Amino acid sequence: MSAAKNANLCWGQRYMWLKYHRLPPGERHDTHIVLRLAIPHDVTVANCRAAINYLTRRHESLRTTYHLDPGPEPRQQVHPPAALPILLVTTERDGTPGPAEIVERLGTTDFRLDADWPIRACVITMGGTPKQIVLVLNHLAVDAWTVREIKRELTVQCAGFSSRRPAALEPVRNQPSDLARHESSAEATAVAARSLAYWGTEIARLPADPFAARRAPTPPDREPVALDGRPITPNGTPLTSGREPLTSEPVARSATLTSPSLLDAVRRIAAADQVWPSLVHVTAYTVMMAAYTGLGTVAHLSFSGNREPGPYAGVMTCMFAPMLVTVDCHDDPTFAELLRRVAERFELARTHSSAPYDEVVELVSREGSRRGRPVCLGSEVNFIKQRSSEARARRTTFAWKTVPTAWAYEEMDTYFRIDEWRDAVVVGFHARSSIMGAGDMERFLRGYETVLLTGGDLRISDVTRLADFSAPAPHSTTAPERRPTFAPEAEQALAEVVRQVNGLGEVDLSDSYTLAGGRALRIPRVLALLAAHGWAGASVHHLTGPQSLRALARKLTPEITPEAVIESPRHVLTQP
Repeated sequence: MSAAKNANLCWGQRYMWLKYHRLPPGERHDTHIVLRLAIPHDVTVANCRAAINYLTRRHESLRTTYHLDPGPEPRQQVHPPAALPILLVTTERDGTPGPAEIVERLGTTDFRLDADWPIRACVITMGGTPKQIVLVLNHLAVDAWTVREIKRELTVQCAGFSSRRPAALEPVRNQPSDLARHESSAEATAVAARSLAYWGTEIARLPADPFAARRAPTPPDREPVALDGRPITPNGTPLTSGREPLTSEPVARSATLTSPSLLDAVRRIAAADQVWPSLVHVTAYTVMMAAYTGLGTVAHLSFSGNREPGPYAGVMTCMFAPMLVTVDCHDDPTFAELLRRVAERFELARTHSSAPYDEVVELVSREGSRRGRPVCLGSEVNFIKQRSSEARARRTTFAWKTVPTAWAYEEMDTYFRIDEWRDAVVVGFHARSSIMGAGDMERFLRGYETVLLTGGDLRISDVTRLADFSAPAPHSTTAPERRPTFAPEAEQALAEVVRQVNGLGEVDLSDSYTLAGGRALRIPRVLALLAAHGWAGASVHHLTGPQSLRALARKLTPEITPEAVIESPRHVLTQP
């Protein structure tokens, strides 16, 4: 039997590594992917087990664990092939937990990165016959392309069992460890350096806060509250004082607009201008955001699969990463002109997307230090094809949704997701209440549909008048943050942990974590060591910002629970 082998994290995994550690225990299932596959009627349970175990033998990413130690950088460790535990669950009422309960448990239980393989499996049976395979996958190991390939390989194997003919799967050319080794090569390092130089220029163009004219000040003494509105302690335990929530305003809202009309309208525009439909959607988003913020430069984080043709294009692991797309809107362009600019800027960003995400985070941190205030990237935009899904809607519908609690921990102000279904376009929108109210969220989504149905010569100024957004609130300065008391040992503990994890000599507490020499990829290890020494209150977000280490030490509180490392969620309501 082969021995376990180690490798650095791949560049795409680094985004998910930091995202995973931004979330507190109990919310990390936000990074899980659930895959369901219907089984042909003559495939047996033994066949299902064989297909899943063959999958894990073929692909190292499905038998990999992720470790903070040893060494300064996090590592992925590939384990030798072994049988994966597979749960059998029946649809029959026999006193055992049913499929819904089992799948919910598998999907919401955190993966222990350093101990669990990033795959869980169950087979749902009816009368002893398997009907469905359900896989729960950790996003560190897979992306959307990988999931499609996993589904394809399982389908081919099941078809082979059904037809009694051996399944023919092409050999695996490269594994994630091969990709990690390539990304350490001189060739890849040179590509990353050019990409990071481009990112640095783009980040310097950003406004510090794209929602500065709209953002409501945050009271400096607001206590954190649980999702049910009760005040909580720093480690998330609800207090029992019976006090009412300090505000009835939710931290964020979520809404969706489902439009059957947009499907053909967007395809017509895309065909006429010879661009991808996703870029037509991004253009409409840019129009609406320019109208709402009044900014001449609109930026968002988009996503690239990073699977260009080459020897590593088919590696089964997480390879996608966000990329910054900035678009100039100063001259009030028409929709058609803006579409051309969006396509050009998106292609530039995609060309420079091959870079370690954690080093992009460090660029943003250093730019914040240069300006003396955090640089907010603001928004994420995601376009996903869901050809297997149907809305069955005959007309446009608007609905309020429950805000995913994990999103309360994200750094973004908005998240905009476009799902292209078989019969409609479904647009989902999360927005923090501090930058957008319920009325403006609905105007944004309905205006978005109007822009795409009208298109053509419509200008941003026209959209601004049509959308009729509420007037920005008078600007008021946020009161200075209340500084908690802290033990002098907090500064010493933070400086020592930062020094130890990053292999530094002297650590200047007047510097930010990044300026002091700290690497973003090592922040989870910094937090783990602080927790081990009894200090809580810092987060990934804090350490990637421009605040000095001395200021960060003031956030530390004596705690012994590792869960307290991440800040508690803020109050989230579901109603508008």
